[in-house]
Amino acid sequence: MTSLHILLAGAFLLLGIGLYGLLIIRNMIKIVIAIQVMVKGAMLAFVVAGALNEQLNLGQSLALTVIAADTIVAIIGLALAIRIQQRSGTLNVDEVMHLEG
Repeated sequence: MTSLHILLAGAFLLLGIGLYGLLIIRNMIKIVIAIQVMVKGAMLAFVVAGALNEQLNLGQSLALTVIAADTIVAIIGLALAIRIQQRSGTLNVDEVMHLEG
């Protein structure tokens, strides 16, 4: 087993940790952080897969594209969380789902 295979296993571990956090956590800001952990695992997987296929430049360019899209998603998610907290007074997803008006 090479070091690239170990890095690929680490990428899948990051994806799993992010998915677990996404399913368990009820706070909106922590949900955005769990999504960020998942995206970092996907970026690592892109770079490692590119290195395994001897196309490192392709993996790195895909990772840069993911960084740009991920930044936009994080900014919008945090802005929505702040706005919801201002309106409802809570960041708990279960409580926000039952609001009316």
